[in-house]
Amino acid sequence: MLVYMVSASAHAQDMMRHVDLTSPDMTQAEFTRDEVVQVLGAATPAHPADFAGKRLNGLDLSGLDLSKANFRAARLNNVNFANANLEGAVFDQAWMLRANLNGANLKGAQLFQSQLVGARLDGADLSGARVAADLSRASLKGAKLVGANLSADMKNQSMGLMRGVLMSADLEGADLAEANLSRVNFEFANLRDANLSGANLMGAELGGADLRGANIARANFYNADVDSARLTELKGTESSNLDRARNLSGAIRD
Repeated sequence: MLVYMVSASAHAQDMMRHVDLTSPDMTQAEFTRDEVVQVLGAATPAHPADFAGKRLNGLDLSGLDLSKANFRAARLNNVNFANANLEGAVFDQAWMLRANLNGANLKGAQLFQSQLVGARLDGADLSGARVAADLSRASLKGAKLVGANLSADMKNQSMGLMRGVLMSADLEGADLAEANLSRVNFEFANLRDANLSGANLMGAELGGADLRGANIARANFYNADVDSARLTELKGTESSNLDRARNLSGAIRD
């Protein structure tokens, strides 16, 4: 069963193998920035801007107020969302490869089954966001994910085990306090000096991850796989249950 779940998860979240990333659908836009601004101007709190299924690839949307906008299944590859207000926005099933979200406000946003491979989210605020997305090789230096939910969706597994995937992602100095990181894939991720206080890492995959200097006070490591992880200079170990992690003997602790 475990082998099947891992295989299904990989199949579900590695959709890029079945998509032509050079096609117009993935590289071109059907709006200009000015046209996006016009849509925003016509939006109301009861009827937020709706870009569901639209192609906005490569647009510069930096600094715009896109709060609560609907980007479900939109094509947003290489979009510049730097410092944009995306609070409460919906990005479910959106393609956001290499998107620039540095400094963006993503509080309470929904990113379920979203593709953000290679995206930049340095200093972004994802507090309280639902992030069951592929963020492999993404940069989240100093990002804020306080209370965010990146855990596996155990109720909806029709397409496999959907969860946060941050393989080889850079989360140096990120704040993940009280975040739900259960079953999240952090393999080979950089978590140096990250704040994991009170985070739920139950069943997380941390193989090869770098946690040097991380704050793990009150963090739950039950059944987390820490094989080959760097676990030196940790803070708050006395109040965590790191001893309940799997493959602790294979971790680097000196």
